[in-house]
Amino acid sequence: RAVAMSVSHSSRLNKLVREQYMRLPQDGRVQVTYVWIDGSGEGVRCKSRTLDKEPKSIEDVPEWNFDGSSTAQAEGSNSDMFLVPVRMFRDPFCLDPNKLVLCEVLKYNRKPAETNLRHTCKKVMDLVKDSHPWFGMEQEYTLLGINGHPYGWPDNGFPGPQGPYYCGVGADKVYGRDIVESHYKACLYAGVKICGTNAEVMPSQWEFQVGPCEGIEMGDHLWMARFILHRVCEDFGVVATLDPKPMTGNWNGAGCHTNYSTEEMRREGGLKHIEAAIEKLSKRHDYHICVYDPRGGRDNSRRLTGHHETSNIFEFSAGVANRGASIRIPRQVGQDGYGYFEDRRPAANCDPYAVTEAIMRTTVLNETGVETKDYAEH
Repeated sequence: RAVAMSVSHSSRLNKLVREQYMRLPQDGRVQVTYVWIDGSGEGVRCKSRTLDKEPKSIEDVPEWNFDGSSTAQAEGSNSDMFLVPVRMFRDPFCLDPNKLVLCEVLKYNRKPAETNLRHTCKKVMDLVKDSHPWFGMEQEYTLLGINGHPYGWPDNGFPGPQGPYYCGVGADKVYGRDIVESHYKACLYAGVKICGTNAEVMPSQWEFQVGPCEGIEMGDHLWMARFILHRVCEDFGVVATLDPKPMTGNWNGAGCHTNYSTEEMRREGGLKHIEAAIEKLSKRHDYHICVYDPRGGRDNSRRLTGHHETSNIFEFSAGVANRGASIRIPRQVGQDGYGYFEDRRPAANCDPYAVTEAIMRTTVLNETGVETKDYAEH
């Protein structure tokens, strides 16, 4: 009974009745769900409209608008915000031919909204496109009951200490696998470049990986994977939190480890380019920490303690196969002499546009210090 009470009321509605309606034909018309990032920089919102025919490309999806005063993005007296479609996916909830469309948000004057970090990221990615940056991001998250308590944990206590849960199997080791597998399938159907999943160190904590993606595609695919996760969790009546440290005490936090390489790093002898990039990152640690969570490093300060497989937030470190370092070079890369490296600092609730943009600014555009350069004039 305790477990049943930790799921939402709407998840207990009769889903067979819903199926009856979902099978009805649409007479050639298409439902398009517009998805955008709200004023928190972490939350996603969506709304749907009908198009008369199936859009074949993003250019076929019209701009739209919404009330920004209800999403912490505008004031009531001038609240219309523009939704500009940027990437289209298949809809795993309403099925073909329906679409999910990721959008950028512009203000009334056509300038990007404060939490539209895609806008400058795209500018930077266009500048560095000849280096062919590849990214893969490992999104950790925690499943919570509707009561805010980790899903499956005892109501008035804690599960046994960490150890048996990472990549675990068995009803006493993992909680919520149905959600994880449903999310995986939904992402594959949608066309999101999801490449794996596993149970994490803290019970009811999970991770999925997205990539490899080139340039701006990384942020687009990770944001859509997050939207799909929240939407799947809604069906099951639980909540996915990206909080970097959902449980205080002797429990692992949640990160979004970012794997990165350029074309020259992936070629024979690429290790020297990897080491050069890490050297540049070492001199700009404070800037990166500032953009690796939505609160200028305050969220990450709860997670990056130097314990629980993290580095210390105040120190930069790098090493081969070292999960306690800021930057990890995988052992295989060290042996091969080329490949990629992993930045372990981004928080689970980071904006992937901010993270990938910062890495490019430092390692390819050779920016230094805490200020960023505006390339708008060039």
